[in-house]
Amino acid sequence: MSQPDLFRLPRKPWNAGRMTGAKAPLKPKHSWAIRQHLKSVGSIRDLAMFNIALDAKLRGCDLVKLRLGDIAQGGVIRQRSTIVQQKTGRPVPFEITEAARDALAHWLERRGRRHDDWLFPSRSRDGGHIGTRQYARLVDAWVKMIDLNPSAHGTHSLRRTKVALIYNKTGNLRACQLLLGHGKLESTVRYLGIEVDDALEISEQIDL
Repeated sequence: MSQPDLFRLPRKPWNAGRMTGAKAPLKPKHSWAIRQHLKSVGSIRDLAMFNIALDAKLRGCDLVKLRLGDIAQGGVIRQRSTIVQQKTGRPVPFEITEAARDALAHWLERRGRRHDDWLFPSRSRDGGHIGTRQYARLVDAWVKMIDLNPSAHGTHSLRRTKVALIYNKTGNLRACQLLLGHGKLESTVRYLGIEVDDALEISEQIDL
């Protein structure tokens, strides 16, 4: 080791002081609080986007590219839909709950007729859809409004929220895999952060 190396200070990690790793899913009380806040301020588009984000469980790149035909047919909002994921090319099904259908109906009325088919059109690029960065900024704003730390929550929090609840209530990994559109069950296990203790807890609830 050369003489200067003896006195070289350790390089500061790029993520020093930052929260890294998987973003935490929202708890039901958080989802409720965000919905109520968006309703109170009359943010029709954001309420529709928040609700469909929870139901669809899509990556941000897929959510921003939703089209009217993905959620409605003949002017009627669907109860279920399926889209093909950009990342994997795999189809992923999702439900559209009553709360989401109601919010979407109000948004489509406000959105009005346009020459493009994007569910959430860009406000800055004519003919384009909202971008993933803008979606991420919106999610930051939503979690801040209920005093959550945006460093701990992000767009993947919305993707994970429902499947985390499904797993906690049922332990059904296969259902979670299908809803997330994962090709391998191992991917779902890693995504949900499932540990041995979780598996044992589920097993302990089964009586033979």
